[in-house]
Order: sequence, then structure tokens, then C-alpha cells
Amino acid sequence: MTLSVQIGILMAVATAFFAVVGFLYKHRGAVQSPEVEWQRPVRTSLALFKNRWYVIGILIAIGSWGFHVAALALAPISIVQAVIAGGLVLLTVVADRLFAHSVTRREWIGVGLAALGLAFLAATIEGSGGGAHSDYDAETLWTFLAAVAALAIAVGVAGNDSKHMGVALGASAGLFWAVSDTAIKAQTSTFGENVVTVFVHPLVLVIIVASFVGLTVSAKSLQTGKAVPVIAMTTVAANALTIAAGPIVFGDPVPDDALGRIARVLAFVLVIGAAALTPAPVRAAEAEAKA
Repeated sequence: MTLSVQIGILMAVATAFFAVVGFLYKHRGAVQSPEVEWQRPVRTSLALFKNRWYVIGILIAIGSWGFHVAALALAPISIVQAVIAGGLVLLTVVADRLFAHSVTRREWIGVGLAALGLAFLAATIEGSGGGAHSDYDAETLWTFLAAVAALAIAVGVAGNDSKHMGVALGASAGLFWAVSDTAIKAQTSTFGENVVTVFVHPLVLVIIVASFVGLTVSAKSLQTGKAVPVIAMTTVAANALTIAAGPIVFGDPVPDDALGRIARVLAFVLVIGAAALTPAPVRAAEAEAKA
């Protein structure tokens, strides 16, 4: 594994930490703010910024985004997202210390699954740890982005008036962020070129729009559903589709032998499953919101 990939993985760990802390504060602010309205998405979303907790959460999330961009520029997208997913679960202990919540048996099982998944991932990382893997075929990239965006819209619309509205909107937000993250990864291939090439590109518009829509839908999901299942679903949706972009869009290597392929798939399943099983940090936000 190259030094740049190792640094990218460290950036991914930092991303996971700040993303969770930011989510905690955003949730606290969202539940204390006026409801986001689809008829006035911009105005009602901007109203969230009147709440100091939401602003703090956004500022922390921006820091997390910076680490995420650095990680995607240095390491393969599938590895970065797997580490972020695992890092979310491994933050259970940190949340316990910071928010005075005891860690349950189920949460410790989640930590164990994450550790096991990362171990499997490390065992199969040799073939994909030699570079950032930022090259892509334009047609494949745009097809993938369009398909995930369409899925995000379909999930959001289908669940908008259902009893599982919060979870459905959480999944929709995660899918929009998967679009943004995949576009960011593609755009990192221009880093080192002139400013116009980096910032004046159709992918930049995709990143901005998908990020804003994801942020708005996420805020609505936090106001509508219970925080634990909503944020778990957001995380799973975002990571699952972004990890899939690795081999599909960017040609992240898949082990040649059957055992290696099974180990790689099992690693991703364990890490993402653990993220869904152990959303302990959000429980602290729920308790604070009730208080």
C-alpha cells in the first residue's frame, strides 16, 4: 500500500469522526427549528441556520467534507467509504465518553463486526492500495450518477407520505450524497491542473446541487422520523452506493481468486451492516433533544 493511500485512509477516519459529531449537532438544531417545507425548500432550509446547534453541526460537517475530499483524492473510493462506514461504528466508544451513554451489548457487537469487516478488507487491499484510482469512463460515470439520482428521487417520493417517511427520506438523502461523493471522486482527477479545469466543470454543478438537496432532505428526515433509524439508513445508503462506484465507475480492483472476492464482499457487508446496527452516537442527540 502506498503512503498516499495510507494518508487517505487516515483522512477517512477523520471524516467519520467529524461527520458523526456534526450529525449530532445538526439533529439537535433540526428538531428545534421550524419544519422544512417542500413548497419553500430554500427559505425553510435557510431558516435552520438561525439555530446555533445546527450552525455548529454544519461547520463541523464542512470540516468533515474537507477531510473527505482529501481522502478521495488519495485513496480508492471503495476503501475510503468502507473505512468511513466502519469509523462511524467505532465511534461508539467516543460517543459513550462524550455523551455519558453506556454502550449496550448490541453496540459492542456492532464494533466487533466493523473490526472483522475491516480485517477482511485489509486482507484484500493489496490489489487496490497502489493508487487513488480516479480514472473513469465518462459515459459510465454519468450513467451511474443519473441512476443513483433517479433512485434517490424515487425513494423520497415513494416514502414521502408513508409511516416510514423519516427513514425513506434518510435513505434518499444518503443516495443524493452518494451522487455528490462519486462526483467529487471523479473531479479529484483534475487536481493539479489549472483552476478553470478544477472548478469550472459540469461535475462541480452536480456536487453543489446533490449536496444541497441531500442536506435539505436530511434535515426534513431528522424532523420527521426517529433519529436512530433515520441516520443509520442515511449512512448505509450513502456508503453502499459510493462503495459500489469503486469497481463500477473507477475500476477499483477486485481480487482475482474466488476466496478473495468473497472476503472483499463480506468485508463491505460487515462494515455497512455494523453501521446500521450501531448508531449509538445519535441516541445521545435524541436524549438531548427531549431534554
